[in-house]
Amino acid sequence: MNINAGIVDQWVSGIVERHETDFTARFSVGEDDKTKKRSLAFLSLCVQTLLDLDKEEDALDLITEGGDDFGVDAIEVSDIQEGEFTVNLFQAKYKKSLDGTSAFPENAIAKAVQAVSCLFDPQSRVTLNERLRVRIEDIRSYICRDGKIPHVCFFCCNNGLKWTDAAQRLIDKEERFKNRVTFIHVNHNELIRLRSSSNPVDAVLSFKGKILVEDFSYSRIIIGKIPVAEVKRLIIEYGEKRLLERNIRRFLGFVRVNHAIRETLTDDSQRQNFYFFNNGITLTCSKFDYNTLQEKEHLVRVKGLQVINGGQTCRTIAETLKPLDDLTPFAETCVLVRLYQLPDENSDDLVSRITIATNSQNPVNLRDLHSNDDCQRRLEESINQLGFIYLRQRVRKRFTPQEITSSVAAEAVLAVWCQKPHKVKFQSQEHFDHLYDEIFTGSLSGTHVVLAVLLYRKAETYRKAPPQGSPPFLPYAGAFIAMLMGRLLLRDMDCADENALTHLNFAQAKELVDTRGCDYLRTAVALIEQALARLYVEGTHAPLQQLAATFRRGDLLEYLNGDSMDGAV
Repeated sequence: MNINAGIVDQWVSGIVERHETDFTARFSVGEDDKTKKRSLAFLSLCVQTLLDLDKEEDALDLITEGGDDFGVDAIEVSDIQEGEFTVNLFQAKYKKSLDGTSAFPENAIAKAVQAVSCLFDPQSRVTLNERLRVRIEDIRSYICRDGKIPHVCFFCCNNGLKWTDAAQRLIDKEERFKNRVTFIHVNHNELIRLRSSSNPVDAVLSFKGKILVEDFSYSRIIIGKIPVAEVKRLIIEYGEKRLLERNIRRFLGFVRVNHAIRETLTDDSQRQNFYFFNNGITLTCSKFDYNTLQEKEHLVRVKGLQVINGGQTCRTIAETLKPLDDLTPFAETCVLVRLYQLPDENSDDLVSRITIATNSQNPVNLRDLHSNDDCQRRLEESINQLGFIYLRQRVRKRFTPQEITSSVAAEAVLAVWCQKPHKVKFQSQEHFDHLYDEIFTGSLSGTHVVLAVLLYRKAETYRKAPPQGSPPFLPYAGAFIAMLMGRLLLRDMDCADENALTHLNFAQAKELVDTRGCDYLRTAVALIEQALARLYVEGTHAPLQQLAATFRRGDLLEYLNGDSMDGAV
């Protein structure tokens, strides 16, 4: 038995044990079908790990596996960035044998290639199961209604080897995939590496040419350049997980900037200018040392090395150079490096500030970096006083109903009290960036957060597991339902707005959520149906693409104004 495959199998067994009921109820898996349950558990493990999700339940919500799934077992769509978005697709193959020697099937690659060719063409007619159809129509509405451009990353996951050369040729012959579609193999070894706790990296960096060294404010900095071959060596030798632990930008396939980096590296006429085209890499460490007696070509000994900016650059360099045995053509290709030696005292805070300041190439997830804000600490104390637990930082664990993560708090508050439900799912990267001060205002209290989360959870539970005969707009409407439920709660509390909700009337408000929450939910759904009838002739029977765009763009908000609450039960 392969040791890593055995460890992953233990993780899979744990997921099956925890979610056996979910597999049976949500995915129509027979109670005695252990093979299917383990396959779904492995898929869930891959989705949670690769997308860096907090909860196993979040991974289950992305699963589309079942009949008519077109070889797409799970799907996730990113936020829009400069008119483009990334779609992450998953296909998982889990073998009972734990020797790790089975290759990812060629016929599965063929099916994946066919899926990408059809699913992202709005004119292509395909038969899909309901879970997948809802999401594909949403993606197609991005493309044909909003004019957005997709990048596709297809994760092919198994507990064995990569696909064969013959399977790779099936991918390579698709000219339309160039710069748009990336296939990535993930197996038990990759899962172990991604989920394992990091050890400090102590390394030797080979700088090319002269370096600039300066000491200031109890810190030291080296500015210089290192060959791209050195970057490849570091990634291969120490692994992305250890080097990029503090980097706040996830790498999920080759998005536009990655392709630009790759094309520059592979272009013989542009390669020597890579140094000038790239923003460079920012590193931190606890200590560095070098031979001050030599003039150039320094070998710098580094302790506690971390990449805090330039993770995409590092990963793309490594992926581009990995297949090449001869790196001689890249001898003069270098990248700018800033290496900071930071004092032990307050180093984490300083790293956070440097990371925020230097990560400006793309929108980033700043949740962890805001976790020590005064606002977050204040909310933690306030929420704890109400009998709940606020998690300011990300942790991978099973959450209890009493625990509230900062990401869910942001979603709930944005929908319920900020009245911007269209920005909950479709601008999630902005929650801890441009929308942060709007969500986490100085007046936001633990009472506001807990009540918003309780309402939002009810709406999301209904959205994820709708009863038979539910309206077709439901998959897109969870945050809108929560917003309306919040208005109904304020009405019953006789409150003009959420500022009238405090710790003094929290118990009364919570009791209303517990006892009348289902009534609020049914009323909210009815109000949305009425609004859609006013907006469209077809009402709730409008095409899925149209419904998806309506909720994503917030077109429905003006039809759900305060007047719509009159007469609500």
